[in-house]
Amino acid sequence: MDGTKHFSTRDAARILQSTEARVMSWARLGGLQPLPGPDGGTEFTFQQLLLLRTTRGLLEAGIPARRVKRVWSSLRRQLKSDLPLTSVRILADGDRAVAWDENASWQPDSGQFLLDFEAEEIAERAGADADSPAATLRLVGAHPAAPRAGAAPAETPDVAEESLSAEQWFDLACELEETSPMEARQAYMQAIAADTGFADAHLNLGRLEHEAGDLGKAEAHYQRAVQCNPEDATAHFNLAVLLEDRGRPEEALQAYHQAILRDPDGAGDAHYNLGLLLEARGRREDAMRHLMAARRLYEGASSRP
Repeated sequence: MDGTKHFSTRDAARILQSTEARVMSWARLGGLQPLPGPDGGTEFTFQQLLLLRTTRGLLEAGIPARRVKRVWSSLRRQLKSDLPLTSVRILADGDRAVAWDENASWQPDSGQFLLDFEAEEIAERAGADADSPAATLRLVGAHPAAPRAGAAPAETPDVAEESLSAEQWFDLACELEETSPMEARQAYMQAIAADTGFADAHLNLGRLEHEAGDLGKAEAHYQRAVQCNPEDATAHFNLAVLLEDRGRPEEALQAYHQAILRDPDGAGDAHYNLGLLLEARGRREDAMRHLMAARRLYEGASSRP
């Protein structure tokens, strides 16, 4: 094993809410090569699981199987060798499939490029936001819905809720962050639903909400992370940054102090931010003390082998 998370064919069928035979059929349509698993079985990588799910979505949207197979085959030829298939979005428009990356929109099976107004119209009908990052692989098919800015998508990942533990949902969310932050949020929510005291899930979900600009939700999750694991310096640090962003400097000062107390040797960033915050509030002597502490920690870290 290479350390990448793998899913048995049985797991893939459960996650995609189908049968093992159908999963293998989708794999053939997508030109996917399952990996050999233990006991003579087969396994799929997470990226392959995403492609299986997209294949299912295209079929459910009415794209004929022969065309789906042609789409995947054509995309492999059209994309640069270092780009994975998950670097584009696949939208269903009637009985045709449309590929979309950050530069252009085209029909993979014909190679025909679409004009901007055509692409936007298709995306609107498919329930996809034309301005969303190209790396976000969105499934179109049964229940399309356009997400509002900063909101989670209407659909959740197609995973049977009872099939994964809180830890498995968390692992899935971590991998989804690279390809689909919106779905990563949903997976973190599932992890929290399975274990409301899962501090790391609250922390990561808070970070995603923070990055998306939803400071209220971010604060709620950071606060919960601190409650669930008060010894985690990262939770205190992230909360401090959030409190600064929300214009609550006194509370931010306290949170930075808590981060430093929890991890004195790794608190360079906390000392630095705290120093800047104190300087802005006219407490120059205290500010200099923390800035010097940050400098010592940074120099110490750079000198380690």
